[in-house]
Amino acid sequence: MSPDFPMVKDLVLIGGGHTHALILRKWGMKALAGVRVTLINPGPTAPYSGMLPGFVAGHYSRDDLDIDLVKVARFANARLIDGAVTGIDPIARLITVPGRPPIAYDVVSLDVGITSAMPDLPGFADHAVPAKPLGPFASRWDTFRNSVTEPHIAIIGGGVAGAELAMAMTYSLKKRNLSPVTHLIDRGKVLAALGVTARTKMLKALNANGVTIVEDAHVTWIDADHVHLADGRRIQSNFTTGAAGAMAHDWQADIGVIVKDDYIAVDRFLQSSDPSLFAVGDCAHLSHDPRPKAGVFAVRQAPVLFDNLRALLSGADMRPYNPQKDYLKLISLGDKSALAERFGTAFSGHLLWRWKDYIDRKFMRQFNELSVMGQPDLPLTRAMGLKDALGDKPMCGGCGAKVGRGTLRAALGTLPQTDRTDVFIVPGDDAGLLRMGDVRQVISTDHLRAFTADPVVMTKIAANHALGDIWAMGATPQAATVNLILPKMSADLQARTLEEIMATAHAALTEAGAAIVGGHTSLGSEMTIGFTVTGLCTRDPITLKGAKPGDALVLTKPLGSGVIMAAEMSGDAAGAIVARAMRLMCQSQARASVILRDAHAMTDVTGFGLAGHLSGIGEASGTGAQIKLDTVPLMDGALALANAGIHSSLLRDNIVGGGPLTGPMGPKTDLLFDPQTAGGLLAAVAAEHAESLIQSLKNAGYPDAVIIGAVTAERGITLI
Repeated sequence: MSPDFPMVKDLVLIGGGHTHALILRKWGMKALAGVRVTLINPGPTAPYSGMLPGFVAGHYSRDDLDIDLVKVARFANARLIDGAVTGIDPIARLITVPGRPPIAYDVVSLDVGITSAMPDLPGFADHAVPAKPLGPFASRWDTFRNSVTEPHIAIIGGGVAGAELAMAMTYSLKKRNLSPVTHLIDRGKVLAALGVTARTKMLKALNANGVTIVEDAHVTWIDADHVHLADGRRIQSNFTTGAAGAMAHDWQADIGVIVKDDYIAVDRFLQSSDPSLFAVGDCAHLSHDPRPKAGVFAVRQAPVLFDNLRALLSGADMRPYNPQKDYLKLISLGDKSALAERFGTAFSGHLLWRWKDYIDRKFMRQFNELSVMGQPDLPLTRAMGLKDALGDKPMCGGCGAKVGRGTLRAALGTLPQTDRTDVFIVPGDDAGLLRMGDVRQVISTDHLRAFTADPVVMTKIAANHALGDIWAMGATPQAATVNLILPKMSADLQARTLEEIMATAHAALTEAGAAIVGGHTSLGSEMTIGFTVTGLCTRDPITLKGAKPGDALVLTKPLGSGVIMAAEMSGDAAGAIVARAMRLMCQSQARASVILRDAHAMTDVTGFGLAGHLSGIGEASGTGAQIKLDTVPLMDGALALANAGIHSSLLRDNIVGGGPLTGPMGPKTDLLFDPQTAGGLLAAVAAEHAESLIQSLKNAGYPDAVIIGAVTAERGITLI
């Protein structure tokens, strides 16, 4: 969508299920001008149910199973909010996600699936895992099968899903040369919903896999080691799952729309009793033509939902969804064989597995082969030097969008020194020092070009980034002004966005001890968020000048945010890696600043990268540094991306302006120049106290804190 069109409507998609993933893909190819799209999902990925039995059996990896919502949202130019919805107010049109301000909408769609939790079964919540939602189940199973030595498995629920899981689990563990004992438990007859032919073949497959069937059994309670039945039998189990009794999420019944057994009742247009609220997939009940819970319906609802969302937002006519009466069921049988059933006829064999595998992989390729963001095409006639200035990739956000260290130093070096006696500036330092009588105040400013469309996450990161200058000088945050540029949008969307940003900024700064005292806003082509911050010092501030030869160099956060955000823009970073990097950037350095208050010199690692900021300490202190390259902590995925040749658009400038460095060159060394956003603190501390400081940092919630080297008398940085 062209940035020349202001955003005037908010479309919110709750849940990253099959339908919504397809909606985002279609939206990326045919967006509706003027609409801001938001996806809310508890996590950066969504598992595809069709491949779950294959994943459980070991035929697929977790990457094969998961739809990467970060990539899909980027393709659709949508903002992705990582969180779980707990409520919707259809009157105020607000969505509740714990830990952040409410999210406003004009149109909302639900695709949140179902849960197979059994809240009324004693012990289930503590000692079992529901088969749905799929993501948590897949993670728990992966941990179990890679660690268990004597597996005993109990599946409660003898429908098709439970039978598939029983065979897949047993097959997977046998492939690890284990001897699993698997029980499939049902209160009636297992696979009762299948036709006679299909049920006979499934029972034969269960027996061939060594699955013990327990029928007409009522489970009374579950403990850590057993499933207890009403007739007194105890079934040993160290992995118990529930695949029966699918339920709607409890908050759906409280929305205020018509529900059927807590499922959102929708009409032939997939609309609820509130015309602005749609629901699809397993969380919905088709009032005009009820259908069983099956992924095939969710997939086929996608084009209809896509058209109807656009129609409602643009004032056009909607079209009905007419589900098929029957559908082909392809059921995994543990090994690479499958059973196909439709209209009461059933076949099984390895050829059917190959067919199912082809269908599933084809579905997933839709999300794995999305076009990536590139540079605009150059006109045939252009100014000389335009191609070089444009570069080979889009400009990064965050600190990756800043001017290089060399260019900035050259510009600042031309400024005359101030003759004010109440202003003290250490060249290259994090903040300026102001003296007013006995009061010592530090002041700094920073702003970031957004690299995520979620204003709440971006505000948290920008606040921590700006406060880093205050924390690095050992000061206590005092006050802040907010500086915002919002993309073009209507007055309503301006108000919604400002509410999210200001509520988040207030919470972050208040927690840090600072007060918001004003700010400035304007509209532009993209979102930027910045803060001017002040802090108070009860003693002399920590500056770049003060490092001593022999000091240990302590780093509180891993490196890699620059390369990860660059890779996210180009579609090369896995969503889980991006999400972990975002969480690290949201981490405050307040406690670390207090722990390191006796540092001889300190800075925060931001746009110039570790090497650039360490060079700053060396230049101010008249020292150098020796770094043990293998000890430098890196964010998950950063080194692999660097090895693949991916880098921030600021990397080359940082290398040129980073100061002298000797030692092994390569991708890991490049990461020393990677621009960090809201990075960690880098401190020169007395060597004899370094180990105890590291332990204190780890105890305070900085697990990656580490000694990366030492200060030396020789100038420059040496890598060993």
